[in-house]
Amino acid sequence: MKVQLKKLEGSWDGGYALNKHTLSSEFIGYNEYGRPMFDTKRSEPGEALFQLKYRNDWSQVAPLAAQIKASLLPMFGTVGLIVPMPASTTRDRQPVNEIAKELSRIAGMPVFDNIIVKAPAPEGSPQLKNLNTRQEKDEALNGRFSINPAIANEGCWNALLLDDLFDTGATMDAVAKTLKTYKKIGNVYAASVTWK
Repeated sequence: MKVQLKKLEGSWDGGYALNKHTLSSEFIGYNEYGRPMFDTKRSEPGEALFQLKYRNDWSQVAPLAAQIKASLLPMFGTVGLIVPMPASTTRDRQPVNEIAKELSRIAGMPVFDNIIVKAPAPEGSPQLKNLNTRQEKDEALNGRFSINPAIANEGCWNALLLDDLFDTGATMDAVAKTLKTYKKIGNVYAASVTWK
C-alpha cells in the first residue's frame, strides 16, 4: 500500500495520517436519476477506506491495520493502548473499531473503545458536518466528551487515538484534550488512515 505520511497538528503529542483520501474528482455528468456522477481517484489507503466504509468490504480491515502498524506506530513513542474515535454515524459494525481491534491483535496492545463517552448533540443543533468553520465546530463540541474510567489496573499509558478520515481535526482535538484529563493516560498520539 503506497503511503505519503502527513503530520497532523493538534493538541496531541504527535500525529500522522497515511495518505490523502481523494487525489482527484472530476464531474462526468448525471445518472438516470439526475444525480451528479464523478470520476474519483483515491490513494491506496483512501480507496481501501472507501471500500470498507461505503461498500462494507471488511477484507480491507487487515491491510489497513497492517499499514498503520508498519508506517505510523514507529512515528510515536511507546504506545500502551488504542482508543478508537467515537463514531459520528451509527453502524452495526464501526470501521474504526474494526481497524483498532485488528491493530490490537497484530501489535499486542489493548483497545479501549469505552474510555471516551460522547454526549448527544443538543436537540435542534446542526450536524457537525454542516458547520463551516473550525470555531463553530469547536463550540459545538465543547463539553460533549467525558471520561469513563475504564482502566482497572494501576499505571499510566500512552494512548493511540485512531481515526479513519482526518478533516479539520476539531473532533479529534476535543477527544485528545479529554483523554489528557485522565490520570491513567500519558501522551496521546493521533493516527488517521487518510486526510481530506
